[in-house]
Amino acid sequence: MKNFDTTLYFITDSTGIEEETFLYKVEQALKGGVTLLQIREKNKTTREYINLANKVHEITKKYNVPLIIDDRLDVALAVDAEGLHVGQSDMPVNIARKLFGEDKIIGATAKTVSQAKQAYEHGADYLGVGAIYPTTTKVITVLTPVETLKDICRAVPIPVNAIGGLNKDNLDVLKGVDIDGICVVSAIMKAENPTTAAQELIKVYKSLK
Repeated sequence: MKNFDTTLYFITDSTGIEEETFLYKVEQALKGGVTLLQIREKNKTTREYINLANKVHEITKKYNVPLIIDDRLDVALAVDAEGLHVGQSDMPVNIARKLFGEDKIIGATAKTVSQAKQAYEHGADYLGVGAIYPTTTKVITVLTPVETLKDICRAVPIPVNAIGGLNKDNLDVLKGVDIDGICVVSAIMKAENPTTAAQELIKVYKSLK
C-alpha cells in the first residue's frame, strides 16, 4: 500500500558538502517535518550514489519518510527505495513502472498539461511542476507560469507539487493554487538551521491553503 504525503518534499544536493555534514542536514530537515525526501546526485559514480543513498535511507526510515531516488532506477532498486522520480529526459514513466513494480512510488516532472496527463496515464503517482522561480541548482531553468500550474492541478487526479526556487518568502505566489505541496532544495540545504527552515516552510505553505 502506497502511503505518502507530498506537503514538504525535500530534494537534497550534496555538492561541495562533506558527507557527515550532508547527512546531518538531512536528519535535521526530517526533524523539522519533511514529508518526502528525494536524493539527487548528478555527479557521483553509481557506487558512490548507492553508498550515499543507503546512508540516507537509514535516516529516512527512522522518521518513516519515503526515500525517492532521482532518475536512477538501478540505484532505487539497489537500495530498495520507496520511490523513483523521473524527468522529461529520463526513463519514461510506463517503463519505470513496469520495471520498478506497482507498489513503488513513481513521480514525474511536468511543465505542460499534456506532459502531466501523459505521466498520469502512464502510471505516475505524483507530479513535480516548475520551475516557478529561477533556481540555483540547474543551469538551464525553464519557468512554468502559475496559470499552467493551476491548469495541471485541474487536469490530473494525482498530487501536484510546485518546484523551482521556492522559499518561505516567495510562496505567496501559490496562494489559491490547488497544489498538494512544495518541493525545495536550497531553502533547506543552504539554511543555517534545516529543522527551523522546514518548520517555517510548512507553516507558510499551510497558511496559503
